[in-house]
Amino acid sequence: MLLVVDNGSIYTKQLTDFLSKKNIAFEKYTPYLLKLNSLEKYDCIILSGRRKNDKKINEVNSKIINYSINNNKKLLGICYGAEILALTLGGTIRKTESTQKGNETIEILKDNLIIKNSITVFESHAFEISKLPNMLTTIGKSNNCKYEIIQHKEKLIFGTQFHPEMSLDGNNLIETFCSL
Repeated sequence: MLLVVDNGSIYTKQLTDFLSKKNIAFEKYTPYLLKLNSLEKYDCIILSGRRKNDKKINEVNSKIINYSINNNKKLLGICYGAEILALTLGGTIRKTESTQKGNETIEILKDNLIIKNSITVFESHAFEISKLPNMLTTIGKSNNCKYEIIQHKEKLIFGTQFHPEMSLDGNNLIETFCSL
């Protein structure tokens, strides 16, 4: 069963609509309603983007990330989800010079399990990862961002700076991730 953590992104409905269309079973909770002691029933977790900074959302997402690492649960962090993944593991983020919004081509840098070739995706963010922690590696970059797709070096844990729920190529990435 897939857990979608709805951190308040305006794009979460597109994500859940896609999952429903593909008959991927999931449950959706906000960080405020999610019971952390129920995480063992999920084998796969997606952390959505968010609209505003919130200490409670950050705290819950960090606990989910650590739980995923310690219990070998698959995890995909989208936009904010990738940023909190990097932050939780010791990386840093920064405000971008201008808001990134629109289509972007992602170049795939190394073999991985979720995407094989360059893809076109939708960006919508004002922050980005500025330094990756040692446990993460970059597997995709764009002209505007060198950490578009990140992966844990040993676990099935990924992050995308872009919103895969908003493009066909991104939807394919989500479907591949869910089938791992």
